[in-house]
Amino acid sequence: MLRVEFWHGIVYDVFMKLVIIGSKGMLGQYLLSVFSHQDRYDVFGLDKTEIDITQKEDVIQVLSKIRPDMVINAAAYNNVDQCEEDDGYRIALAVNGDGVKNLSEACRLIDATLVHYSTDYVFDGENQIGYVEDDKTNPVSQYGMSKLAGERALLSANLPKYYLIRTSRLFGKCGVSEEVKKSFVDLMLDLNKKVSTINGINEEISNPTYAQDLAQATKKLIEGKHAFGIYHITNSGGCTWHDLATEIFKIKNIDVKVVPVTRDFFGGLAKRPKSSMLINTKLSQLRTWQEALGEYLKD
Repeated sequence: MLRVEFWHGIVYDVFMKLVIIGSKGMLGQYLLSVFSHQDRYDVFGLDKTEIDITQKEDVIQVLSKIRPDMVINAAAYNNVDQCEEDDGYRIALAVNGDGVKNLSEACRLIDATLVHYSTDYVFDGENQIGYVEDDKTNPVSQYGMSKLAGERALLSANLPKYYLIRTSRLFGKCGVSEEVKKSFVDLMLDLNKKVSTINGINEEISNPTYAQDLAQATKKLIEGKHAFGIYHITNSGGCTWHDLATEIFKIKNIDVKVVPVTRDFFGGLAKRPKSSMLINTKLSQLRTWQEALGEYLKD
């Protein structure tokens, strides 16, 4: 919220005009819900049919017409294995890299704050205790490289007002855009309808994060007048995919056997970080991933 202090010392609240890009995706939907329920925000939800972030001219034209005070970018290309192929990596660089560059330049032109989301995959996963906000990045996959390209574009854009938020393993209600993917949580529940035994990767530790919690934490970050910069926002605690699958079926009281396996069991083109837990050193801690998962599955 913008605040203006007049000469007589009285402070008035001013509406903030807010654009959410990727509004039909999983996170975008939660962001729309969180911010649209507040009278202080004038919210514009844009998806790829309304704005093509890979095209600089389109980005500048659309945002210059709306002239928002803040732009939240929840758009991303996140098919990790397809990024290892030429066509997939080209798309990833265009969306995750060039798209952020274009948004950064447009926000600088109209004096808007940019909020952008990145990922734990910008780290190599060799640090067993996890990563703080200023740790050295070193992605081991082309998806991670494309997200790092976006981070570097934002940090080098001379944009004075930005929040770069890293998060991981988002789950929540599936988005409604054409290319949106279901989260691991919903995939497990779908798979349970077909089989009684499920293989779960018992490595690759990171933080499952409820998109609703991330959206609410984003709002608190903005309204809390926190310093601009890099933030890690996830639910508390880390686990493997096997642990997450086991907890899903435990909460739902579903009798499914989850067999621990290695990543090699499934194959896949992309290498994943072994331990990419994100450590939050700047904000209040969110609830545990188990609590958040329980609420999502209950709802």
